[in-house]
Amino acid sequence: MMNFLSLSVWFCFVILSFIGSNAVEVSHDGRAIIIDGKRRVLLSGSIHYPRSTPEMWPELIQKAKEGGLDAIETYVFWNAHEPSRRVYDFSGNNDIIRFLKTIQESGLYGVLRIGPYVCAEWNYGGIPVWVHNLPDVEIRTANSVYMNEMQNFTTLIVDMVKKEKLFASQGGPIILTQIENEYGNVISHYGDAGKAYMNWCANMAESLNVGVPWIMCQESDAPQSMINTCNGFYCDNFEPNNPSSPKMWTENWVGWFKNWGGRDPHRTAEDVAFAVARFFQTGGTFQNYYMYHGGTNFDRTAGGPYITTSYDYDAPLDEYGNIAQPKWGHLKELHNVLKSMEETLTSGNVSETDFGNSVKATIYATNGSSSCFLSSTNTTTDATLTFRGKNYTVPAWSVSILPDCEHEEYNTAKVNVQTSVMVKENSKAEEEATALKWVWRSENIDNALHGKSNVSANRLLDQKDAANDASDYLWYMTKLHVKHDDPVWGENMTLRINGSGHVIHAFVNGEHIGSHWATYGIHNDKFEPKIKLKHGTNTISLLSVTVGLQNYGAFFDTWHAGLVEPIELVSVKGDETIIKNLSSNKWSYKVGLHGWDHKLFSDDSPFAAPNKWESEKLPTDRMLTWYKTTFNAPLGTDPVVVDLQGMGKGYAWVNGQNIGRIWPSYNAEEDGCSDEPCDYRGEYTDSKCVTNCGKPTQRWYHVPRSYLKDGANNLVLFAELGGNPSQVNFQTVVVGTVCANAYENKTLELSCQGRKISAIKFASFGDPEGVCGAFTNGSCESKSNALSIVQKACVGKQACSFDVSEKTFGPTACGNVAKRLAVEAVC
Repeated sequence: MMNFLSLSVWFCFVILSFIGSNAVEVSHDGRAIIIDGKRRVLLSGSIHYPRSTPEMWPELIQKAKEGGLDAIETYVFWNAHEPSRRVYDFSGNNDIIRFLKTIQESGLYGVLRIGPYVCAEWNYGGIPVWVHNLPDVEIRTANSVYMNEMQNFTTLIVDMVKKEKLFASQGGPIILTQIENEYGNVISHYGDAGKAYMNWCANMAESLNVGVPWIMCQESDAPQSMINTCNGFYCDNFEPNNPSSPKMWTENWVGWFKNWGGRDPHRTAEDVAFAVARFFQTGGTFQNYYMYHGGTNFDRTAGGPYITTSYDYDAPLDEYGNIAQPKWGHLKELHNVLKSMEETLTSGNVSETDFGNSVKATIYATNGSSSCFLSSTNTTTDATLTFRGKNYTVPAWSVSILPDCEHEEYNTAKVNVQTSVMVKENSKAEEEATALKWVWRSENIDNALHGKSNVSANRLLDQKDAANDASDYLWYMTKLHVKHDDPVWGENMTLRINGSGHVIHAFVNGEHIGSHWATYGIHNDKFEPKIKLKHGTNTISLLSVTVGLQNYGAFFDTWHAGLVEPIELVSVKGDETIIKNLSSNKWSYKVGLHGWDHKLFSDDSPFAAPNKWESEKLPTDRMLTWYKTTFNAPLGTDPVVVDLQGMGKGYAWVNGQNIGRIWPSYNAEEDGCSDEPCDYRGEYTDSKCVTNCGKPTQRWYHVPRSYLKDGANNLVLFAELGGNPSQVNFQTVVVGTVCANAYENKTLELSCQGRKISAIKFASFGDPEGVCGAFTNGSCESKSNALSIVQKACVGKQACSFDVSEKTFGPTACGNVAKRLAVEAVC
């Protein structure tokens, strides 16, 4: 017995020793994050687990690793995990522990931004609406009710992560944790209470003993126990508030989000690379891309108001997980160069030479080696300079990196990787394309039109208070008795409705009298439809619809949702205007939709049985209508989308999974786009380099492969604003064309990402002109036939590569002109 106990104790000691040996010590000084005693250059990328599926996570993280990242950063989404007080959800897309373990299995580090306020264009900034509805609560300030709830959730997450030994101090991947989020942007509005709250956040976080450093982003007054970090398009001028804190960039915005009615934002690969190189040139050692993969706002998670279902963000991995070239590849090459300079960047002595005209050289030197940056922030003029006895040309708004201070290994403006043009292909699941067969049924609104409800108040309630975020939909209903001699009675009457600018559908006595929604970001205008009343009792039913709750701003939690005072009956009689205020009437409230409550989107619901649907006389352009069809999943493994052209606003479900809000009929603004190539030079804003003007804001909606099954699949649409489902179809997203315009002495790789190269439309080595789809030969093309060389190397293959040189493509008459290889291939 004694021997058995001794053996057991020895075995436990060995196991504990093994676990302890995997533990990583993470600390920092004024130069860098230090991991096991070594200063590190760290490159990270944001991937939000609820915006993709568990089945997608391994491939997304692997592609991030192949792109040269060291770490994956994610927020923690409080309202996804605690939708009701002390009721938790860590299943499916919300399985954060599985996500963190997937990061660990990939060999990458993790950065856990607990918040738990996250902004993130996420519904209500990640704060559960039930928190807003607690008595005496004030959110994100020194309020004991809020702080107790915040501490409870933060502690819950930390304890879960500790239990699974996922902090680096336990041998896990997480090397950094964040508390709060961008509080410095709003702290001035909260006064002394805001400062007290910020200090409390830091103390509370430190008390959790996670064993890794805590950060606070966008908080210049962060307590000294926190590392304050930068968010933005550029952070080269940022300096931390503590000499013992490294210069860190938690959000490098690689693109921008999109609103309903907004154009597609794009940030060039050249400008993102420029921002990163400038950050490291000026002393930065940790940088995170926001986003590296944006993903999809499934279900009702999009914030705003008016954030689209797509959260593509023009990221290096697109919404569906495809590699987005050239951004992914151009940044990968940058990462490789920066990592090769880790020792000099984190420990070298720094000196600088100013050449004037916004051109500078920065030298990092240590142990007999040195690395150099040559940068130009001039937005118009290329620079030619002599540095250490050699001549260099630095294009405007670019950074040249010389790892040995002699040879230019990388320039941010010189893209030597392919551009992939993604296309949508029709589903090949059927031998012949056939139209989907639809059944339908109307949303049951009888009770709402008659004002029936058990909840009422003699005032207009904030929709957050009445609905508690259980639904986008809230009926406001009231009765109005009009006598023959009522002064307001007349032939020319309107109902003046004030709203918070989401969506309003108005009904009087069972008749729809109009609908209203925000236009291009204007959220506070009035809606005043004409109205016909009868003598006696009239029923007014107003369906208010939220399109994502406010997610950002000081006191954002107090911003009203739904209808606001006054709601007025307006009668014009000649020169006289008579107004009757209905705001203090008895208003009844009904949350949600009948069909949603009865789960018409689920085959498991008895209310969705086949005999509950109509198959004849399919209605079109009819509001508040449910549609259902079956389809076969597209063949293969390429990402799947459903093309909802022809539909209005509503929701879509695939096999009971809510794939998000839909609104294909909402077109983007007409102005602001250009057919000219985007000029990467100069500071980026979200209105620069936009596309898709005048077209549907979002026509295609992501259907994750894991939502599909063999055989028949179900698609259910709720048409809030009507539409015609006859054009709906399923497609796959693939690489259609790849182009490249690579510089001499570089290796060009072409890939169709799993498909074969079927043809080469253009190839020229020398000084070719034009852009993808419109390349032309220049004046000094090589003597050899570049087209036949590329065809022989590439056609029929999934990928090919060649050295861009005269050795490969023959001599040219270009002289000192920089030679390039332009290629356009068809996949």
